[in-house]
Amino acid sequence: MAKSLHISSFLLTLLILTSALSFSLITAKKPKSRDGYSRVLSPATLRLKKEKLSHLRFYFHDIVAGPNPTAVQIVRAPSTNLSSTGFGMVAMIDDPLTAGPEPTSKLVGRAQGIYGSASLGDVGLLMALNFAFVDGRNAVMSPVREMPVVGGSGVFRFARGYAQARTRKFNLRTGDAVVEYNVYVFHY
Repeated sequence: MAKSLHISSFLLTLLILTSALSFSLITAKKPKSRDGYSRVLSPATLRLKKEKLSHLRFYFHDIVAGPNPTAVQIVRAPSTNLSSTGFGMVAMIDDPLTAGPEPTSKLVGRAQGIYGSASLGDVGLLMALNFAFVDGRNAVMSPVREMPVVGGSGVFRFARGYAQARTRKFNLRTGDAVVEYNVYVFHY
């Protein structure tokens, strides 16, 4: 009986130790950095508030003709003229964004970027744009600039957040620059 009690005690102790070890392995904190340049942050450290959903409505004026175009063709493939969709055309834009549909309505920002005709079958555009609202934009000479992060790959798949850029050095003659980026992203 004493031997049986001793074995039961041993098994109970072993079970408790195994459970404690399993629990500590499951609840162990993840390493702060896997690669030396990133770390996991608590949203509370950035004083993030509950997310909001905002609806923005503005009018995009893409002006390709006349004396002051805001969209300028920069690339045209030899076959673009033969395509019913304009396939192969690429344009650089700095289009006004207004509060109303009339070009004279209040300017709320500018759409700056590039678009190209990317479909053989119908008119389909590939667009990469910054919406530079009057209240904020990525002006190179600003002390701090903010840009969105939308997407990523690998560990940053489905990432979303923002980046802050600070120009540390800029040579006007050569165009060389050193820019510090601080990037904050939510990811899985």
